[in-house]
Amino acid sequence: MTLPPDRTERIDRLLRDLAPQVLGAVVRRFRDFSDSEDAVQEALLAASIQWPRDGVPENPRGWLIQVALRKMTDRIRSEIARRNREQAVLDDTPFVVAPALESDVDLGPLDPHDTLVLLFLCCHPSLTGASGIALTLRAVGGLTTAEIAKAFLVPEATMAQRISRAKQTLKAAGLHFEMPAASERAERLGSVLHVLYLIFNEGYTASAGADLKRADLSNEAIRLTREVQRLLPRDSEVSGLLALMLLTDARRAARTGPHGELIALDEQDRTLWDAAAIREGVDLVTAAFRRGAIGEYALQAAIAAVHDQALRAEDTDWAEIRALYAVLLRITPDHPMVRLNHAIATAMVEGPDAGLALLDPLDHDERLRGHHRLDAVRGHLHERAGHFERAIAHYRAAADKTASTPERNYLMMRAARLGERLESDLDDVGQ
Repeated sequence: MTLPPDRTERIDRLLRDLAPQVLGAVVRRFRDFSDSEDAVQEALLAASIQWPRDGVPENPRGWLIQVALRKMTDRIRSEIARRNREQAVLDDTPFVVAPALESDVDLGPLDPHDTLVLLFLCCHPSLTGASGIALTLRAVGGLTTAEIAKAFLVPEATMAQRISRAKQTLKAAGLHFEMPAASERAERLGSVLHVLYLIFNEGYTASAGADLKRADLSNEAIRLTREVQRLLPRDSEVSGLLALMLLTDARRAARTGPHGELIALDEQDRTLWDAAAIREGVDLVTAAFRRGAIGEYALQAAIAAVHDQALRAEDTDWAEIRALYAVLLRITPDHPMVRLNHAIATAMVEGPDAGLALLDPLDHDERLRGHHRLDAVRGHLHERAGHFERAIAHYRAAADKTASTPERNYLMMRAARLGERLESDLDDVGQ
């Protein structure tokens, strides 16, 4: 029996909503993040198989907790049995009795801070960015290892090793399921927001593969950021990040054509943009600015709002965007992508030659070595300046560097169009 897609999606969404709640309950009971997370994943897998067939239970959270507790108890009993066998070989020490599993475990009411605690755990500074993202998606997002591996185009075994190493790192650090002390919270919150930002970016524009975007990843990033914003509604950077995601994701429907091809911002049908998401994003960033202490995410959201509020591409207030990037540069002076975008805004205000001049120092930035974006921007600015041969060369160089098929096709298409225009101009001259 094939279930309607909307029912399957509702079950998947429910499981992802419940994942951090169940994990929080199990970790609080057993004080072991690694084994508890494995047990919860097994429970989520069982639910994904049984619930579509048998229906969602009356108490889905309780069902998942019971299954996860049973898995954990089985693990403990197995470990105790192993130790008893080893001990029996040595002496006559009485066997240790495995704990009983209560038939109806009551782990208390839902703790609204579970999601935030898990995010702080998964984004511990001892983990690399890639490990933090993977562990966040699995422990907090409820995604399976296979789903995460597919999202990042790596073998499932590779992703499993990455997640396992991340959990072992946390275990070695002796971390407990609790909010960090106030002295650590500000630093950790930055890591949490950065991981969510990276997850969203990978979903909005996939770094590799045949598809331009991964809606499941960007949706998950928005969902998790909403959870953080619900718990920290007065934090301007949390609100700024959620606003940035909403204002950027609002353009999703207009970013690709019928065959998945990339459509540039200035060529998009803006009637397809999500007006409700834009309103919510503008309200969030406006409130963040009113509270003061503006950071990089709120500033990026303000830039996105200027784009989204322009009814036509030619109505975009590039002077305001350049001013906002100038402020952002003061906060993050060494960020190459901010400098790249500031150059674009400058070109839109003062002309392409002014923007090209700002790109020259970026040639020496190791972080952009091999990245397609610098060549792509150079191609765009040379095209605007009428330097078609240079633009073609940079578009082709950018296409060679990107692993994204839609981006490569778009860049080659721009180069081909300019090539045709050059040939046409030469024919006109020859006539």
